[in-house]
Formats: sequence, structure tokens, C-alpha cells
Amino acid sequence: MYVDLYNVWQTEIESTELTPLHPDFYSKVSDYVRRIEEELKSLDKKTLKAGLLEHEMQNVRHQIRKVTRARCRKLKRAIAQNQKIPSGTLTPEEEKIYSGLLNFAQAYHSFAKTLLEGQAPKVEAEVPDQPHRRVVLRFLKPIPAVVGSDMKTYGPFAAEDVASMPVENARILVKQGMAAIIDTP
Repeated sequence: MYVDLYNVWQTEIESTELTPLHPDFYSKVSDYVRRIEEELKSLDKKTLKAGLLEHEMQNVRHQIRKVTRARCRKLKRAIAQNQKIPSGTLTPEEEKIYSGLLNFAQAYHSFAKTLLEGQAPKVEAEVPDQPHRRVVLRFLKPIPAVVGSDMKTYGPFAAEDVASMPVENARILVKQGMAAIIDTP
């Protein structure tokens, strides 16, 4: 995984455009980080292996920060320039974030247009037809904290934890074999 992350990092910082990522890229990266952390906990901190793993973890975190910052910057630029993001470029997690940013940009553009037309701007809170549906999950594997489709933070979770999450996030976690839906009456 280190080589994959390194290659994505190199490509992302060298390119001015968003580069396509595999849909499960972020889940694989988070799993990789979790495995390193678990292994570090089991090692004597004074050993060579622990030192090497700690150095690897620092590099991994640096690369993750650089990749996510570069992609965020590119997404904001695309929205500001009203560019369409090519299909398949964003991961499912980024798609959710991007749609929220795009909605914000469109609402703000409408607000500014109203001002320019000399009309008093009216900003009304958008009331969704249906609040985010939630389901109860049992986690099969530990997972780090995640941002839900409702933009709230959930987790981190250990194996066998039970929690309620938006159905959109639950589908992804179940598909990846990280959680199971608990039927409730």
C-alpha cells in the first residue's frame, strides 16, 4: 500500500488536474494506517523495527495530508471556475463532499446575482423532503472516525461496536465488509 499511496501522492502534486482514484482508495489507506498503528502498539519502542515503522507512519501521514490538501484545492478551483469534474475522478467520499460544496457555490452565486439585480436577497434554509435515514450497524472490524453524509463525525469504532449511521455511509461500510446492518423492529 505504501507504494500505491506514494504514486498517488506524486501524481497528485505534479498534476494541475484531479487524477482519478480507485473508489476504495481511502478505505485502503485508512486500513493501512490502522495496521501500522496496531503493529506499533505491539512492538518495543526501542527496536529497529519500531523505529522504521514510526518513520513509515510519519511518511504516510505526510503523504495523506498532501494528497487530501491538493485534491481539496483542485476541487475548490473547479467549483470557482465552474468546471465539471470528469466522471470517475472522485471517490465516493469525495463525491459526497463535492456535491455539498457545489450546492453551496450555486446557492451563493444565486445570492450574489440577486444582489446585483438590486433585489433584497432572501436566504431560506433548505428543508429536505426527508431527513437523512439512519440504520443501526454492528462493526465487524475497527474503523477510524468517518464523516457521514449528514456531515457529522462518527467513530472511531472497534470491532463489535454498535452505532446508528446514515444509510448512505452504512451501504459503503457493509459493501466493504466492515459492518453489518442490524435489523430493528
